[in-house]
Amino acid sequence: MAGWVGLQDLLKDEVRQRKYEACNVDGFLARIEATGENQIELMKIYEDLCSLIAHSPNEDEPNELEQIRMLRPIGPRKIEREMSSEQWLDKFNGAWLGRAIGCALGKPLEWSNFMGGSHGRAGWENVHLWFKGADAWPINGYTPGKSSAQEEYGIELAHYGKESTREHISYMQTDDDIRYTVLGLIMLERNGHNWDSWDIGKLWHELLSYNQVCTAETQSYLNFAQVTHHYGEVKRPVDWSQKKHWVRTYLNPYREFIGAQIRADGFAYGAAGQPELAADFAWRDASFSHVRNGIYGEMFVAAMIAAAFVESDPHKIVEIGLSEIPRNCRLAQDIHKAVEIAQGTNDQLTLVKRVWDAFSHYDPVHTNNNAALVAASLVFAQGDFTKAIATSVLGGWDTDCNGATVGSIMGASLGAKQIPEHWIKPLNDTLYSAVIGFHPIAISECARRSYEVFIKLKQ
Repeated sequence: MAGWVGLQDLLKDEVRQRKYEACNVDGFLARIEATGENQIELMKIYEDLCSLIAHSPNEDEPNELEQIRMLRPIGPRKIEREMSSEQWLDKFNGAWLGRAIGCALGKPLEWSNFMGGSHGRAGWENVHLWFKGADAWPINGYTPGKSSAQEEYGIELAHYGKESTREHISYMQTDDDIRYTVLGLIMLERNGHNWDSWDIGKLWHELLSYNQVCTAETQSYLNFAQVTHHYGEVKRPVDWSQKKHWVRTYLNPYREFIGAQIRADGFAYGAAGQPELAADFAWRDASFSHVRNGIYGEMFVAAMIAAAFVESDPHKIVEIGLSEIPRNCRLAQDIHKAVEIAQGTNDQLTLVKRVWDAFSHYDPVHTNNNAALVAASLVFAQGDFTKAIATSVLGGWDTDCNGATVGSIMGASLGAKQIPEHWIKPLNDTLYSAVIGFHPIAISECARRSYEVFIKLKQ
């Protein structure tokens, strides 16, 4: 199981996922409740869930790269732009800084009050109340550690995000959104173009502990061990392409959650200006643990990041991201709707309310609603770094993930020199990733190494 919940709860999540996949799940929740904690009977129900056939199979949502590319819109694939080494390096510094800034802003808010809402209020309403209660509205700095909203409205911050609050922040504290960026850099440094999803599993088992992964990543981490570990030695199965699907789906109802989407950045930096290559790298990574829209989320974000290094128009960046995923998939449909919402208002609170109302039927950590918020924030902000990251965090759901993704895109587009100093200075150019060799490390050193990978891959 995924390590965070028992089998009964896992099956309830599987029912929801199968419903997303257009299966008829009538009666399954009642069966699960009636079974209680009987593991044998629960596994029989799981087998029945796995055997369900979608009533309206979506042929526009394949898992394999060649099929995905057959269904994507026309796109630039590669964008040439001449820049000096200094200009490129500023872009890479901006991307790493932007990711750290957005992640740190959202990390204290990655808590149920703000992700799913509470006391009859939407998550974005609680974010608004927190900053307002701290006399820090509108958002123009890191999350205050104290707010009158705590006592007045019964909301509180994530206990593990204290080091990222306004009163305490002095570096980028460890976070999965940062660890995966580091792992992407490591993979490209070691292997260049020559790696696939099996190498992702091997790298995770080498550098990540079990408690550093969650949801889809936890289950694929466990499943990978079962098919590759033999008496302490990791061996690639000759039939890995077949076993991979079991690794990413078995007891994994989170296979379309946001986990893959937050892993795009390290790969996309190495493919700066090449959205097709960035999406290729993202597909290899995401297909280890996710399917369909879970894969498309990482491909969409990777293509946007790669484009942002050479493109300044946020709407064009989003369109380039969409050009690397199936044009009619659920994610693409949701992104188009989010962009339409963003173009229809000039008010930040109205925007996040409309996005929340449109996509809150998804789990707070599903790919689609969070990607929609990311796209809406970029289009709404029109190139304003603070407005972009603030909107993405204000919207609730997976606050640190969305802040990090939007910050990464905006940083790559603007460059470090155009990011307001009051966001940069508190980090003291320091990152703690809880990955050997990157704990601590200068953020500027990570940027330099990503730039060197980019140069190597272009040759």
